[in-house]
Amino acid sequence: MNDIFDKVAEDQDPIKKLISKIPGFQGYVERGDRRMSDKLLRETIANEYEAHYQRISGLQRDLISQGGLAYIDDLENAAIKLRQFIDRVRTASYGYAGLFDAIKIKEEELATIYQYDAALLEKGATVSAAIDNVESSIGTDGLPASIRHLISVSQECIEIFDKRSNALKGLA
Repeated sequence: MNDIFDKVAEDQDPIKKLISKIPGFQGYVERGDRRMSDKLLRETIANEYEAHYQRISGLQRDLISQGGLAYIDDLENAAIKLRQFIDRVRTASYGYAGLFDAIKIKEEELATIYQYDAALLEKGATVSAAIDNVESSIGTDGLPASIRHLISVSQECIEIFDKRSNALKGLA
């Protein structure tokens, strides 16, 4: 998470570096960098989960070809939850208020937003493991349980993102 912010800060153009030296403007420039790093982080999260969504679609095709039609609706439930999550992440507020906006988000508050984003990025590994479990369970008695677990993990992603949204609303 800090790597993304550091990369954006390193890539500042010379004018931004100069402005950051002017008293009162440094915080604005840092917040602008944080806004860009927040956007990059959310794009990374959305892209990772998009790959998970595509894997679930592939598993649905596998189930259909193997005669597992009874499980398609349940697996679709997990896919819908992930799609909902991806769409929310892609269209969310940046966790930042501009220099002249009525709402000012302090660095500590922005750090809280980043913690939610980092949790979502880390949750991607859990989603991937749950998908792996479904894939390895195809054709076994464990398939229904593995699909229920994937649905649960997908719902947790939505809940973490809702907490992020509520934290932003609490700042308004």
